[in-house]
Amino acid sequence: MNLNDPTQYQAGDIVYVMYRNPHTYDVANIQQAAVVNDPDHPGELALFLYETYYPLNSDIAIYQSETEAQQAFDMYFG
Repeated sequence: MNLNDPTQYQAGDIVYVMYRNPHTYDVANIQQAAVVNDPDHPGELALFLYETYYPLNSDIAIYQSETEAQQAFDMYFG
């Protein structure tokens, strides 16, 4: 399964993403996010993270478990 394929997800799924601090670009964290129905684009899904909706697309590295996200984080930022 391609985890960055938005068609693999359903509203209600919990996923993990690498999130960069918008105020300090060189700081990244692993954050839990919910896959939800996009309130601004009916029929599409979005990621809900920090009280904000983000498009669910292949530009975001999405992981099904915190362990997978941590391994990728360590590889890229470790």
